[in-house]
Amino acid sequence: MPTTRRRPRSSVRVQYAAPRRGVPAAASLASWARAAGPRTALTLRVVGSREGRKLNRTFRGKDKATNVLSFPLESEGDIVLCHPVVAREARAQGKPLAAHYAHLVVHGVLHLRGYDHGRAMEREEIRILRRFGIADPYRAGG
Repeated sequence: MPTTRRRPRSSVRVQYAAPRRGVPAAASLASWARAAGPRTALTLRVVGSREGRKLNRTFRGKDKATNVLSFPLESEGDIVLCHPVVAREARAQGKPLAAHYAHLVVHGVLHLRGYDHGRAMEREEIRILRRFGIADPYRAGG
């Protein structure tokens, strides 16, 4: 009987370095990351403003917290999500917080896969998010 090769399931670790109130469950965060995969191992870290600002200043030279940062490693990667920024953006854009988190997790993983900002990346984000019933994040109210 022939054997079939299955792609190994990626390992996604979730770390909370900020209060978890309003942050989606680790299972949801991991599910969105896997959908945008592949990666052998990935760490998603949810941080507060102080850590988000420090990381953005250190690695991007910008002295403010940002919504998502991606750090590629060989077959691994780290994605940092700054909860206060993500929550503020979701409110300002009139989006459900979980949908905005889903978008940013997918966005971060796509960066790890080599995507740059542009239409191809947006199309891939929309395609992946649609699988979860999440509206196009680039449309008003999405």
